[in-house]
Formats: sequence, C-alpha cells, structure tokens
Amino acid sequence: MVRFGAACGSGLGSSFMVEMNIQTILKEMGVNDKVTVQHYDLSSASPSDADVWFVGQDLENSAGHLGDVRFLKSIIDMKELREKVTQACTDKGLI
Repeated sequence: MVRFGAACGSGLGSSFMVEMNIQTILKEMGVNDKVTVQHYDLSSASPSDADVWFVGQDLENSAGHLGDVRFLKSIIDMKELREKVTQACTDKGLI
C-alpha cells in the first residue's frame, strides 16, 4: 500500500480539500485500493507519514524535510493535481 499525504499550514481546509481531490482522482484511475491518503499540518508532518507528499508551492521552503514532495502551483487546479498524482502513481509502479 502506497501512502499519499497532503499538507498545509494548519492541516485543516486546504490539505483536506487536496486529500479529497486526490481520492477522487485515484478512484477515476482505478487505483484507490492501492493508495491511502491522509491530510496533515506541516508542523507535525513527518517523512515517515507518507511515501509521496502534495503541498502548495507557497510552502516549498517549509516542506523540504518531508522527502518526496510534489509541489502544487495551485491547490485548486484539478488538471495540475491529476498530472502530479498520475506521475506519482507511475513512479510508485501503480500504473
């Protein structure tokens, strides 16, 4: 099972929205049974919490410690998110 994490400053609104959007994309791709998705606040997120992280580009300077981070120019752009999720799934051998 591959673990995806979405992180934002407070771990509430934007990371939860990104988590739900990732779950929608994974379902559309037919790999939702191979990936778990959780949202976190950046200050308590740890590299061991997820294999791949999705974080807004505005937090790039604060999220480097997480390891494999896919930075989003816009957290509401589904096309961009779909591209990043697809690439992460490819990188992890899910598709």
